[in-house]
Amino acid sequence: MSDKSNQGVALITGASTGIGAVYADRLAKRGHDLILVARDEARMNALAERLRAEAGVKVEVIKADLTDKADLVKIEQRLATDTAITALVNNAGVAGANDFVATDPEAFEKMIQLNVTAVTRLASAAARNFVPRDTGVIVNLASVVGLMPELGMPVYGATKAFVLYLTQGLRVQFANSAVRLQAVLPGATRTEIWERSGSDIEAMDPNMVMDVDDMVDAALAGFDRGELVTIPSLPDAADWDNALAAKAKLYPNLSRSQPAARFKA
Repeated sequence: MSDKSNQGVALITGASTGIGAVYADRLAKRGHDLILVARDEARMNALAERLRAEAGVKVEVIKADLTDKADLVKIEQRLATDTAITALVNNAGVAGANDFVATDPEAFEKMIQLNVTAVTRLASAAARNFVPRDTGVIVNLASVVGLMPELGMPVYGATKAFVLYLTQGLRVQFANSAVRLQAVLPGATRTEIWERSGSDIEAMDPNMVMDVDDMVDAALAGFDRGELVTIPSLPDAADWDNALAAKAKLYPNLSRSQPAARFKA
């Protein structure tokens, strides 16, 4: 996903608006042809028309609901077999459903289908395409909520923690591969996801809310710098490195033959 032309095709999910639409704009201007995937075909067609005119790239639009098994399988098959595809931006997701007791479990299931199942299956399909060819990019959109259970969004946060873990785990599995991976962890970002989840972003402290263009530009800068995990609002990358180092200190004691002495009477 460099600034050079002829970068192949980037497939972007949730591409009709918000983060996905901005990724489409930026990657088109970097020379990528595009496959846009979302439910809102009219919005994708309007975006595609603009990007063809402005960036001179090819743009294909595929209407799909990734919580629908048939639609998901259709996108999987394309990702797994089309060798023109060089990048997946796994962006489609849903937020909300914060009250664990009052929320209909069907809403939780739908969230898990989109934020976990679809992300996993599409990343798997892309890997089957990219790894044998030793090339390609998988960008997974997570969230800082996945690091902060104190925010009181247990299921949404858990799905985003999954996305982070998945990306980190794939980097270990693909250690000998040239396939690039990135997890992007935005904070509060000004997109329509707030309205769809029944939340009012205008009620938040404006110092905590990032414009979507700024967020995507920061994410791409992090990618260009080789970051596996990009937190666009984090001032000092060393803070993340220190958090990982602190966690690593636990590893030698996480699985031992005897319980720790503190548990003995």
